Amino acid sequence: MSSRPVCVDLFAGAGGLSLGFEQAGFDVACAVELDPVHCAVHKYNFPETAIICGSVSDVDGAQIRERSGIGFRKVSVVFGGSPCQGFSMIGKRSLDDPRNSLVMDFVRIVVDLQADYFVLENVKGLTVGKHKEFLNELVSEFTKNDYEVVLPWKVLNAAWFGVPQKRERLFIIGARKGLKLPSYPEPLTSPAKGKVPDASLPKGPTVSDAISDLPDAELFDALNSRDWVETELGEPSDYVCRLRGLLPDPTDYSVPRFWNPDLLTSSARTDHNAASRSRFAGAEHGKPEPVSRFLKLDPDGLCNTLRAGTGKDRGAYTAARPIHPVHPRCITVREMARLHSYPDWFRFNRTKWSGAREVGNSVPPLLARAVASSVATAMGYEPKKPSKAIFLGNESLLTCNESSAKEALAVD
Repeated sequence: MSSRPVCVDLFAGAGGLSLGFEQAGFDVACAVELDPVHCAVHKYNFPETAIICGSVSDVDGAQIRERSGIGFRKVSVVFGGSPCQGFSMIGKRSLDDPRNSLVMDFVRIVVDLQADYFVLENVKGLTVGKHKEFLNELVSEFTKNDYEVVLPWKVLNAAWFGVPQKRERLFIIGARKGLKLPSYPEPLTSPAKGKVPDASLPKGPTVSDAISDLPDAELFDALNSRDWVETELGEPSDYVCRLRGLLPDPTDYSVPRFWNPDLLTSSARTDHNAASRSRFAGAEHGKPEPVSRFLKLDPDGLCNTLRAGTGKDRGAYTAARPIHPVHPRCITVREMARLHSYPDWFRFNRTKWSGAREVGNSVPPLLARAVASSVATAMGYEPKKPSKAIFLGNESLLTCNESSAKEALAVD
């Protein structure tokens, strides 16, 4: 069994936080996710992590310990980004609202596992207006259970951590009383455009840095019926060299994966009509195209916040993917993943709908890595590079719909 510190991912999705914590030197022993399709994708990318396909509200610490095989080992960190659509501020005590119960389940599992540290990620909107009261109640709940929260909580922008995307998210970090408290990470890069946190920091990557080496998906008929093709990629930027595994990344302590770098993956084509293509071609960089309202990416700037849209229970739609800065089409799932700091070995469900949701719902791994590294520093943990690589999961996990995913994962 690995000697790396053990952690658990709640509301795991495809695994952005899982990957960031692994890159910071942690062992993600267990992940809990409700959506079977996302569970299958997590299992493909993290074949050695136990996946519990179900609601966090139905899971307890004993199940997590049993399913992951960690037994009575110490759990160093519980982390997660709870779904944010249901936050309601009606009533005297918002934590008691059933729509907010998932956050209480997060607290319950942290306490149940007696985790040393926790990291909770959510939308920036929770820090304003009546939502602040909800956060104050949440802090009180942790305090009541002998945990200390690092205050003030912090909104972090992914663009401060080498991600070519403006994406602001709330992070709440805490520790069991008596343990050294982590600090929220300080910016590592200055965004290519926009507000600069520190002029002395190196410039972060641009949209062009992230995707200009990828061949146009429109050149490959095969991408009409599947999401991968064998091809050569173009000249990579320094940012992409890391994502393609062409340069060593000194702060990446993840377990290497065996993968085929000659495959362009997660790149299924979108069928746009001629009128749409014409409008996309004429749109101005960095501005929404007037009819569709899709943003046309500025090659020298940042991507706007990639979103997931709504779930099946809310009239399911996928939030608009931006327009490619050069080609008259929306960007592919792989291009989204590049703009989110996912390495090229990491794959998503082959459908554009699920793949785009998996990227848009996730924490960019480089942002997750920075937060996880702050926790590692507080622990006094100095990670080491793993010596052995592992194989990814079976590719059939990427082609699952809900029922076949349940079957593959042996879920009732």
